[in-house]
Amino acid sequence: MVDLGNAAPPDIIEFQGTTKRFPGVLALDRVDLAIHRGEVHVLAGQNGAGKSTLVKLLCGLYIADEGAILLEGKPYAPRSTVAAIRAGIRIVYQEFNLLPYLTVAENIFFERLPRRAGLVDFARLFRDAEAMLAQVGLEISPRARVETLGVAQMQLLEIAKALSTQSKVLILDEPTATLTPPEIQRLFGIIARLKARGVTVLYISHRLQELFEVGERITVLRNGRKVETLAARDASIPRLVRLMVGKELGEEYPFHPESGIGAEILRVEELQPRGKPHAVSFALHRGELLGAAGLVGSGRTELVRALFGADAKESGRIYRDGSEVSIRRPRDAVRHGICLLTEDRKAQGLILAMSCSANVTITDLRRVSHAGLLQDSAERSATRELVDDLDIKTPSVDQLVANLSGGNQQKVVVAKWLFRRSEVLIFDEPTRGIDVGARFEIYQLLWRLAAAGKGILIVSSDLPELMGICHRILVFSNGKITGDLPRSGFSQERILSAAYQEYVHGRPQADSTAGTGHA
Repeated sequence: MVDLGNAAPPDIIEFQGTTKRFPGVLALDRVDLAIHRGEVHVLAGQNGAGKSTLVKLLCGLYIADEGAILLEGKPYAPRSTVAAIRAGIRIVYQEFNLLPYLTVAENIFFERLPRRAGLVDFARLFRDAEAMLAQVGLEISPRARVETLGVAQMQLLEIAKALSTQSKVLILDEPTATLTPPEIQRLFGIIARLKARGVTVLYISHRLQELFEVGERITVLRNGRKVETLAARDASIPRLVRLMVGKELGEEYPFHPESGIGAEILRVEELQPRGKPHAVSFALHRGELLGAAGLVGSGRTELVRALFGADAKESGRIYRDGSEVSIRRPRDAVRHGICLLTEDRKAQGLILAMSCSANVTITDLRRVSHAGLLQDSAERSATRELVDDLDIKTPSVDQLVANLSGGNQQKVVVAKWLFRRSEVLIFDEPTRGIDVGARFEIYQLLWRLAAAGKGILIVSSDLPELMGICHRILVFSNGKITGDLPRSGFSQERILSAAYQEYVHGRPQADSTAGTGHA
């Protein structure tokens, strides 16, 4: 290395032959990587490529088995997250690290609550928290309890929490997974300001298009090894995909126009979730992929939860195959063939400490029971069939779901509802935290389900995703449907215009694109 004297080294972080092993797995294999001071450096790769292991070494959660890590030219091997934070390294995890029963303000400043005369200075706490929330554009009360927030709001809160400390290195792990384009652009503005202050940003995302907008250099990992580091300006999506998966994937969004749209399978009339200002009406048909777009807090998730019976509703009628049904709780929805794949699959969709077979069959235990006793052989046999059909990568059906990759966990959630023989599948953020290869498999799976006559409703903050795979998109704004767009009318500008419609000048606006039927 060049002797710089007392000058700061140009590389703030340097991995030198860094290796990390786990039982039966070589997670990192002699990785050499330099992160420049004050740059936005992107880590790309499939789930299991080694990205998370690399950042956990930086954050004090793991210790390297071989090689070394340098921070500002000096040996660096933190033994705890506290040591990493003290060294100036902070991470915003994909899986949130929030305290649900405390307020927003208490979560932001939990490690250093302001005090006066030995007691918490709540006036200052809430005032400082409001300033941090304003930085990320999160319009919520600092006094609100975190358990009342949606996933996208929690994501922005995590970012505000990280920004509240003076860090040398900020690691962002899937920060845009639940954010819509306006929130993403606001985040990119924050990153630009951090870079101007000399902060180094290590950025991880499976949304390949945004990597070129936010990153300066991109490092691709595959199977624990560094494949290549290249300038973002020299990269392209096809090139990144080849580096990440070692092969071509073809079309990023597999749309099949030959798939036929059938009869109406679900109709919602004047459904108003409790606490929302408007009622909505729409129809879903067999073989149709219907998207739901909107800003954070637009009411998409609240609608599907009320439809599923997970949350209360003020009013509304629901029809299945033309007949009205009563849905007061989730078991009613499941009985009528309606299922919900929640946006937080780990907390609400899976039992992580149980096996694949237990998670798959839990929706209809009677099918694998006899005389009230669970039949292990029947449970394993039914699960193996779905594991093979959905190409779930697991060493056995007895594997704990917690040990599977994000994409395979999502497939297990799908499998449990297919085991129940559900006809209407509602996906809330179906590809959140899933790599490009697994995303492609999920898209293909959605089309297979549509071709089999299922009706599929997809809530997603990823507009290119919705435009790539859906027949039709509903746009939500402040709890109201302000757009019902056929595929021929898709454009990001049109969708965003409808998404902002109820917020223009604080008054509702008319929209000729709104509708309730199939287009």
